[in-house]
Amino acid sequence: MRVLIVNTSERTGGAAVAANRLMSALINNGVKAKMLVRDKETDCPTVAALPQGVRSQWSFLWERLVVLCRLHLRRRHLFEVDIANAGFDITQTEEFREADVIHLHWVNQGMLSLGGIRRILRSGKPVVWTMHDMWPATGICHLTLGCRQFKTGCCQCKYLPGGGGRNDLSARVWRKKAALLAQDSIHFVACSRWLESEARQSALLRGQKVSSIPNPIDTRVYRVTDRAEARRQLGLPQELRLLLFVSQRATNRNKGMDYLVEACNLLAGQHPEMKAQTGVVILGGHAEEVAGQLPFQAFPLGYVNDEQQIVRAYNAADLFVLPSLSENLPNTIMEAMACGVPCVGFNVGGIPEEIDHRQNGYVAEYRNAADLARGIRWALCEADRQTLSERAVRKVLHSYSQSSVAMRYVEVYNQALAVKNYKL
Repeated sequence: MRVLIVNTSERTGGAAVAANRLMSALINNGVKAKMLVRDKETDCPTVAALPQGVRSQWSFLWERLVVLCRLHLRRRHLFEVDIANAGFDITQTEEFREADVIHLHWVNQGMLSLGGIRRILRSGKPVVWTMHDMWPATGICHLTLGCRQFKTGCCQCKYLPGGGGRNDLSARVWRKKAALLAQDSIHFVACSRWLESEARQSALLRGQKVSSIPNPIDTRVYRVTDRAEARRQLGLPQELRLLLFVSQRATNRNKGMDYLVEACNLLAGQHPEMKAQTGVVILGGHAEEVAGQLPFQAFPLGYVNDEQQIVRAYNAADLFVLPSLSENLPNTIMEAMACGVPCVGFNVGGIPEEIDHRQNGYVAEYRNAADLARGIRWALCEADRQTLSERAVRKVLHSYSQSSVAMRYVEVYNQALAVKNYKL
């Protein structure tokens, strides 16, 4: 079986990381897998790049320009919606022609247009689509943030100026997606049970196969190492209890830094001794912009793409905190747990599927900074860290290992192939 994994980027972003890990998991379990990307960032021989040049840039810029115009030139939601009006025809590539199964992941921002997806479906090859957010099940948005329009049909989109209208951009893209899906079937795979439940409620995916399989992680890379040595290599103090916050961009409001700052202020007020005992490590772009808001000593490491450095950062921490306001199944929590680090996060999306409350971490009430503070205090000062650490590692080995995830995807591929052969 030959599987072609399609993603916009090779390494940048959570979906790229997950897609790359799945390719490795499949290869390690006997499947001939390749990855096709627009943005190739390494010399990995199993990752192929689409032709670069003016067209590559134009597809991205044209879509953004159209979206910007629809937003009345306001940039606030510029990268929170996608309309897939421009992209590549991957059916002409050698990688596509060789593949038995086409496995789409995050294909936005000029990678695939809706027309390009239609050509993939018309090729007759079975298509599996892993959902890393809600975009395949909505008109234009990646994060619904409480909106339920997708259950009946997108319109009056909250991301558009004035709330859109009955025939706004989201409604028009919805109709195009509906026409595309009416012609053929796709096996959709959500990375969490929460996202599977949301996808099943979408009127757009009615009649399509939807299941859930978590992202895999390589536990040979993400593993427990010596904490003191990790801190020494990163230049972090040995004597402090260190919280770790990780985000591609630390200033991204959806990642919840504001709630972490508020929780830390509460802890500093309630437990003044923590000011001298606690530090916060921030891994991500613009980390220095938020470091000064914290009442504890902050260590902004900036954006890091060296995997070994990232593993060191996890192992240097006493606790990982991710107060995201919207999440699927965050790779960062999985990575921290694999390194034996207890985690604290809000009860949203797939986070409570990863963190077992008061077993390997703490699941705080959604958007409740006081409960987030209680969870941090409990994990740092009250719970037995060794027990939490052992349970975190055990959870990852049982649920997210390469072999277990790869075998579940092989079953999905075989089902998709069987359906195609039956229709033929």
